[in-house]
Amino acid sequence: MSASPRAARRGRDRRAEIIRPAAGRDRFAPENAPGVAVVGGGIAGLAAATLLAERGARVTLYESQSTLGGRLAGWPTRLADGSEATMSRGFHAFFRQYYNLRGLLRRTDPGLDRLRPLPDYPLRHSGGLTDSFASVPRTPPLSALGFVALSPTFGWRDLAAMDPRAALPLLDVRVPEVYERFDGMSATAFLERVRFPEAAHHLAFEVFSRSFFADPRELSAAELLLMFHIYFLGSAEGLLFDVPTEPFPQALWEPLGAYLRRLGADLRTGTPVRGLHLGDGGGAEVLTDGGVDHHEAVVLALDPAALRALVAVSPGLGTPAWREDIDALRTAPAFLVSRLWLDRPVAADRPGFLGTSGYDGLDNISVLDRYEGEAARWAARTGGSVVELHGYAAAGPREAVRERLVDGLRRIYPETGRARILDARHEWRADCPLFPVGSHARRPAVATPDPQVVLAGDAIRCDLPVALMERAATTGFLAAGALLSRWGVRGQTLWTVPRTGRSRALRALGRLADRRRPDDRGVPDPVG
Repeated sequence: MSASPRAARRGRDRRAEIIRPAAGRDRFAPENAPGVAVVGGGIAGLAAATLLAERGARVTLYESQSTLGGRLAGWPTRLADGSEATMSRGFHAFFRQYYNLRGLLRRTDPGLDRLRPLPDYPLRHSGGLTDSFASVPRTPPLSALGFVALSPTFGWRDLAAMDPRAALPLLDVRVPEVYERFDGMSATAFLERVRFPEAAHHLAFEVFSRSFFADPRELSAAELLLMFHIYFLGSAEGLLFDVPTEPFPQALWEPLGAYLRRLGADLRTGTPVRGLHLGDGGGAEVLTDGGVDHHEAVVLALDPAALRALVAVSPGLGTPAWREDIDALRTAPAFLVSRLWLDRPVAADRPGFLGTSGYDGLDNISVLDRYEGEAARWAARTGGSVVELHGYAAAGPREAVRERLVDGLRRIYPETGRARILDARHEWRADCPLFPVGSHARRPAVATPDPQVVLAGDAIRCDLPVALMERAATTGFLAAGALLSRWGVRGQTLWTVPRTGRSRALRALGRLADRRRPDDRGVPDPVG
């Protein structure tokens, strides 16, 4: 497969860091290729399976669902008008900082032509103000200064009113030190300490905290600072992003699945793993409804609840302390994705994606026919539109939550108040990791007490500045690389945003925050 000229570019940030793997052979000899089980077919599992298969390992991927993609999976559904559509768990933004995820996708799409840029990332508050990132410079510190100059909700007076010493850590986020300093504080407490203006709280909460499907009063401030660094103050990629041009299966996972099969991987969808037994002489036995399979090593790439459940039924796995840490993993509150097929279009000037705040639980609105081919074809054929609503950390009776989200849509886009809903799908899920205050020290890492077992996923500790889908992809590559290094085979070259502040001057300012009052250090803030 020949790569287009775009394939060599990881991004525009010249300070993005390259992390090279340990030296080793290019691949296994066929006669010595080990068998590796990858449990979980989401982003983390697919990244691990891809690297292992490319290096010549005999990969068997087990996925309990019928399709690949994990939390980005999709499945067919028949609409009331008889047409076929693809339903999923909703909108995901593919930011330009997602170097390793984008590297995974380049295996089947070298120029990333199946991704499409959205021109803006607008955020609207119920008070009537809207922030935009379309014209904000992407390179720090110009990004911060440009945002202040352009934002209607965060101006120069707000900047001057902030506590400069409390805000200095934002200038020099270092991983993992940021967890040592700020994991004992909530995201809300940090913003209050900084004196972040109340009118602009939605900028921090919707852009960063709500990305974790969590209440910011419970979310670790370390995660909030890390997100500021990844997306705004530490990276020159900016806050604009790409979206797939077709539903997730067609654009992403079906091509990657075909690629893995060509490499010889055995993809067993619809195959839940019922237990894992480690052999006395090494290796592992994977128990499924179809029997027991033996492998030399295993990658567990599961969401927190599934990982807890598998470890619970695999008594020989790990140490008691490690098992307790696995059991301590928490899941974020439930969220709702409502997709509506309307009988008329929304106004032509509506963006493909809009973040919202103060609308009684509605967190964002997507107009799918603005960017997704399948939805656009349905809209062109019917004269309607396809709209998706997200409500994170949704509380209350489910029917009432659904109604509140639709009411919010009609407030923000009044023309939809006259639209008839021709069909609808409502997906409730509660399987995303939660990173509460004080939890980082117990978060399991890629390596486990059993050298033939490694972990991957967005819940897994990673001492690199990555989050969300990029953390999943990165830990997948790291997990596969940890196994490969045991066998003397080279792993994956990784990219990240800078692991510290971008300039010597800003880092020096950030270190001033280390000279804090004695009562600032080591005393956790109350949660909520």
